[in-house]
Amino acid sequence: MKFLLDTHVLLWAAGFPERLTPSARKLINDESNELVFSAASLWEIAIKNALGRDDFAVDARVLRRALIDNDYLELAVTSEHAVAISQLPPIHKDPFDRMLIAQSIEEGITLLTADETVYQYPGPIRKV
Repeated sequence: MKFLLDTHVLLWAAGFPERLTPSARKLINDESNELVFSAASLWEIAIKNALGRDDFAVDARVLRRALIDNDYLELAVTSEHAVAISQLPPIHKDPFDRMLIAQSIEEGITLLTADETVYQYPGPIRKV
C-alpha cells in the first residue's frame, strides 16, 4: 500500500520513532508499503525551522536526502493539488495540512496523520 506521511509523522519516523504509535511504526516499517513525503512538508519544515520552532529543529536538506536514501518517494506540489484545496471543507486552517489532504485525495494515496483535525476530512486519511 502507498502512504503519504503528514509532516509530524514524517519527522517522528525520521528522528523520533518512539513518538509514533505502534500501528504507525508497523505500517512504516512494513517493507511492502511505499512511503511518500510531500515537498509541502519540507517547505513547512524549512519555514518553521527558520522561525525557531523546536518541533521543527531539523535541516530540511538533510532530511530530504535521508528520506530519498531510505527509499521514500517524493511527491511534488502541482497546480492540480493547489486548486483542489478550494474543494476542501473549512475544517482546518493550516495551509500545509490542507495541501497534504488535497494531495492525498488527488493522488489517491492514504495520508497517515496523528492530527485529529486532519482526520475529520473525507478521503483516504488514516489516523495513526
